[in-house]
Amino acid sequence: MPTVHFTANLAKHRDTPKVTVEAATVRAALDAATEADPLLRGYVVDEQGRLRKHVNIFVDGTLISDRLRLSDAVTPRSEIFVMQALSGG
Repeated sequence: MPTVHFTANLAKHRDTPKVTVEAATVRAALDAATEADPLLRGYVVDEQGRLRKHVNIFVDGTLISDRLRLSDAVTPRSEIFVMQALSGG
């Protein structure tokens, strides 16, 4: 089953344990990982379920391509990292 990791930046705001979930897409994995914490979910996705601009998700070291539907596939061995995006100069 895929494992969802939240980086330390997000852990400053919410309890973010590593979670193993049953999922075939990033959307399903993220839904399962944030099901018990709506505030964490709200920090990661907006009201329409789209990834917020200040958040990036990597699956097995590759940045996801679908930020709107989160339809990127995951495998049972995937490592999914949810992290705060850095900006500025």
